[in-house]
Amino acid sequence: MSIANTLNLYWKYIGISIRAQMQYKVSFIMAAIGHFLITAVEFLAIWAMFDRFGSIDAWTLAEVALFYGMVHIAFSISEGAARGFDLFPSMVKSGDFDRFLLRPRSTAFQVASMEFQLLRIGRLLQAVIILGWAVTTLDISWTLPRVLLTIGAIGGGACIFSGFFVIQATLAFWTVESLEIMNTITYGGVEAASYPLAIYRDWFRRFFTFVVPLACVNYFPALAILGKPDPMGLPTVLGWLSPLLGVAFLWVTLQIWKVGVRHYTSTGS
Repeated sequence: MSIANTLNLYWKYIGISIRAQMQYKVSFIMAAIGHFLITAVEFLAIWAMFDRFGSIDAWTLAEVALFYGMVHIAFSISEGAARGFDLFPSMVKSGDFDRFLLRPRSTAFQVASMEFQLLRIGRLLQAVIILGWAVTTLDISWTLPRVLLTIGAIGGGACIFSGFFVIQATLAFWTVESLEIMNTITYGGVEAASYPLAIYRDWFRRFFTFVVPLACVNYFPALAILGKPDPMGLPTVLGWLSPLLGVAFLWVTLQIWKVGVRHYTSTGS
């Protein structure tokens, strides 16, 4: 089936999901405002820390706001678009996944398009505001390559977080229940990436660079945008390649997903 046909079907699924969520508009608006306020409080805590200490390892509040905005925009996009994978363990337990195997579409596509969580727009809006403030505050020459790198880094970051959700869903083929360790990496990783990885210990930086590629979400691209060298001595070109690494990571996780589908034995119900 053509890519155009697949995209058309995907947008139809998304439209159905959005219309369902908008059936209760007041509830949706309150939930979106709640997400906005929760994330706003998180950044207020960062602001209070900088107001008290001035800087962290020579990093300013505006620079940290750049990291914060990029990672939270990427995560909100992924959390909204890949919500189906987060709900997948319940589908395995109930046997509903069996129906997906009978349809002439890839299972990953069906799970991904099962639900689009629009209320994440609250987190997205808050992150856009923070990133906008950072962009206008920092003394950066915003050339076209830097603008494209920022957009690409957010897209690549969304791919990486979506890959985390895919891995979490794939584990359900063997464990039924999703493992909390994945929530630690996913949600904990968002909090860790809200700051420059350079402020953490060496082992921590290496883990989130070479084991879990969280540094590709915003750290390396932000270094390239800011024109700063990496404390670990990694080449600057890595920042420009990071968006592609995010896409590659998602592709790898989808191959792992296919392995999980082949090992699926149904519930017998």
